[in-house]
Amino acid sequence: MTHVSYVPVVLVLSFFQHKTLFSTGLARRQPDVVDELRLRNDLQVTKKESQVILYWNNNLTKEETQKYTVKYILSYTFFDTSQERKERLQEKKKRIRLELHTGFKAKVKTQIFMKETEDLIKESSWTEYTYRSPPVYIQNLSCIIYNISFLNCTWHIKAEDPADVQYFFSYRHTEKDFECQQYIKNARNKNIGCHMKDISFKPLRKIILNISVVDLRNNSRRLSYYKGFTPQKIEKLNPPINVSVSLENRSIKIYWKPPPTIGSGEKKCFKYQVKITNSKIVDVTEEKYEYPLLRPTKKCTAEVRAKKEVCITNKIWSDWSEPVIIYDEKTVDSTLLSFTLFGLLIFLGSLLICACRRYGFLEVITMPFPGPTDKVTTWLAEDEPHHQKQNSVQMEMQSEIILRISEGNGDEDIQQHTHLKESEDL
Repeated sequence: MTHVSYVPVVLVLSFFQHKTLFSTGLARRQPDVVDELRLRNDLQVTKKESQVILYWNNNLTKEETQKYTVKYILSYTFFDTSQERKERLQEKKKRIRLELHTGFKAKVKTQIFMKETEDLIKESSWTEYTYRSPPVYIQNLSCIIYNISFLNCTWHIKAEDPADVQYFFSYRHTEKDFECQQYIKNARNKNIGCHMKDISFKPLRKIILNISVVDLRNNSRRLSYYKGFTPQKIEKLNPPINVSVSLENRSIKIYWKPPPTIGSGEKKCFKYQVKITNSKIVDVTEEKYEYPLLRPTKKCTAEVRAKKEVCITNKIWSDWSEPVIIYDEKTVDSTLLSFTLFGLLIFLGSLLICACRRYGFLEVITMPFPGPTDKVTTWLAEDEPHHQKQNSVQMEMQSEIILRISEGNGDEDIQQHTHLKESEDL
């Protein structure tokens, strides 16, 4: 059993050993084969609108190209940036979008690989090329699409631009050219922007912008600048529509609908942000949001904004929707209201006390009432028997008057009684 299992292992190991020896021998002999290949690249440039076509040739024969795998490494850096872009290509050309760059520095080298093993057997040295475009006086070109059919583009002009040139704007879309409808001018009467309305866009078809520099002295065209945009990437959406809120179980529920757009209107394409009074902005991927009211307030507002991020990357947020007011008497915090009133009363009381102390009102209120002097007390003590005697005389006189009135009334009653008696006898 052991012998049977050992033999296949030995055979497999022998096979790989022979293959390794063969590859090593081939690799050792390969320099002798490719020593005669003098790899050399010849770089050339052709400019076409906003593109620079960089292409090169090497001195490999057709048979050598079929025998080996040939690849190229291209590296280039624009003058006004520091980022190096590096690519591995199988074609002998590269389209570089110049846009508003003033030029670039590029280098390329050729590599030869074995077709069977993809092992690198030889590579050329770098061949460099520098391309400088005509002077560029335009910078910071940016465009935005809004309200579905409006386009605004603006650009800055460098201070050293010639005084006798003017800048004209147009764009190409769906194989048609469109001239600017309304220019935006600066203090020097130079065109620095363009506004267009009532236009339509194909979301996946690029917009190629063209700014032509025209010499006003002889009405000749000096050069043009180009830049391309995908419409959906520069679209500023309108705010979400039909925003509504409700208060349920001490939580705010917010609902809305996505805004109209020139591209796909699927729900998965949109990203939203919700802002509630005194709360942090929250990212939301659905068309609703629920916010718990941990500390209820009587009144707060909710706002929503949108952009596209899933179907296509767009960095432009829409404006916030109109604030929707959340109002419900049940959310009144009576405890907070009581504390507020209590604090107000304490404040007013403290203010009143301070005012009394400031103007001496408190001393007047708390001052004791003065008692009678010694002379007044002595006079009252001496005059008391006289007053008592006078009061006794007045009481006797009143008693005599009452008695006389009573007697007079008695005689009158007797006379009336006698008169009635005589009347009855008759």
